[in-house]
Amino acid sequence: MNNGNGDREEGIFVVVSAPSGTGKTSIYRELLRMFPDLRFSVSYTTRLPRPGEVDGRDYRFVSQERFRQGIAEGEFVEWAENYGHYYGTSRRTMEEFRREGFDLVVDVEPRGAKALKAQYGEGVYVFVLPPSIDELRRRLHGRGCESEEVIARRLEKALDEIREVLWYDYVIFNDRLDSAVERLKSIYLAEKSKRDRQGRRVREFVQEAGRG
Repeated sequence: MNNGNGDREEGIFVVVSAPSGTGKTSIYRELLRMFPDLRFSVSYTTRLPRPGEVDGRDYRFVSQERFRQGIAEGEFVEWAENYGHYYGTSRRTMEEFRREGFDLVVDVEPRGAKALKAQYGEGVYVFVLPPSIDELRRRLHGRGCESEEVIARRLEKALDEIREVLWYDYVIFNDRLDSAVERLKSIYLAEKSKRDRQGRRVREFVQEAGRG
């Protein structure tokens, strides 16, 4: 963020992944509300908006033709196909926000997170888990707008994704929303306070101390 003399340190980014039904969206939205300077990387998708979703806030909704063009042009730092729809993270969005000194939250599934980690190892990778598998089943059924077949596929996919948890930096169990939000907030603040993320300010401080 702004270091006080007009220059900016490059922003950090926090990647949040989770299986469907864990409540990760509610968690990171609270973090965004707490820190107005924190930005959200809005993913691109070819699926239709769900009730209440807003283009440019929840996703950028585009045609399959437009998305495939973006793939061909290297527009996406990561992308994947799920249930016949494409999802992807804009390389330009990520790099522009970070260059301007803004920290960034990225919501992406484990496959996409692994692709990001291969290119941006300095990111902060957080995996959100439900309190138990039984609770995950209950939450998936509680949506009430999907067939049993779709729910079964989502649960199977969720169990596969959970196996990816071992390479993430942090894990949050979402048993209570307020506690999960506090854990994500603590992770963000701790990462912001790391010495190697404040290199320029530390060097300037040390130089000033030496002159004193």
